[in-house]
Amino acid sequence: MTVRRRWSTCVEVNDSLLVPDTQHRGLVSLLPAGLRPYALLARFDRPIGWWLLFWPCVWGVLLAGGESRWGLVLWLLLGSIAMRGAGCVLNDIVDADLDRKVARTASRPVASGQVSTKAAWVWLLALCAVGLVVLLQLRWQAQLTALGSVALVAAYPFMKRITWWPQAWLGMVFTWGALVGWVEIRGDQLAVMAALYAGSIFWCIGYDTIYALQDREDDAVVGIRSSALRLGRHVRGGVAGFYALALAFWGLGFWTLRQDWVALVALLPVALHLGFQVFTLDTEDGENALARFRSNRDLGLVMALACWVVGNAGII
Repeated sequence: MTVRRRWSTCVEVNDSLLVPDTQHRGLVSLLPAGLRPYALLARFDRPIGWWLLFWPCVWGVLLAGGESRWGLVLWLLLGSIAMRGAGCVLNDIVDADLDRKVARTASRPVASGQVSTKAAWVWLLALCAVGLVVLLQLRWQAQLTALGSVALVAAYPFMKRITWWPQAWLGMVFTWGALVGWVEIRGDQLAVMAALYAGSIFWCIGYDTIYALQDREDDAVVGIRSSALRLGRHVRGGVAGFYALALAFWGLGFWTLRQDWVALVALLPVALHLGFQVFTLDTEDGENALARFRSNRDLGLVMALACWVVGNAGII
């Protein structure tokens, strides 16, 4: 199968190369020319990544009953933007040679030579410094929880070389905020927290499998492994299975916190949104896959509302 691509070339904006799925070309073009590659390196032009990192943090906070902690939510938002950027910089440093071989990633700042490896490391440390400021706003239990993800984050860029399921590793990394948000609010009901986290992992595997559809052709040529390649013609069924497991674990967590049918009804809009993604997914169309992937930003809000309903009514 061949993924239909309509983005074989990059778009040039004031001497700065932007990948074709950039969402904020105008904002990036307003930056001084020397800063644009660093903004692109941290994916500031593509906010979908930090939304997907941020929402599990919110879910943990709201399900734990922290609906009044808006200051905390804003700190977690800042941390999500900074640490998602740091993760992207690390990924691009490690993957520079592979990125040069893939049409969609060849223009990335490190791969294209716009940013040197040394400068990329400095930028990575600066973003981590912002993350440290956010970390210091948390109570010590949540700080230790957040630090527990460091090894997972550092190992992720290498997973696509050694396993067909790098999306599973990404799931553990990208949804770790659910644990941090929960532990910041409360230290009990850990079974609820675990179920929320497990469901979030399967949600991430599902949406990142959709995202990987864009690169199947190039990935197969250069030897990059992904769940989209592993599943082959069964991608739609695989994504449906991952989303079903996500709903099952989320339902388990909701029911454990509040044994009431209303807790499960709160998940109905979430199920409908995930079902829409599966039934409208065209595995042969990269633009369709990108749109379904991005729709998970909205899914995050729908799930946050469900967590608010159950967490607000379920505090013991």
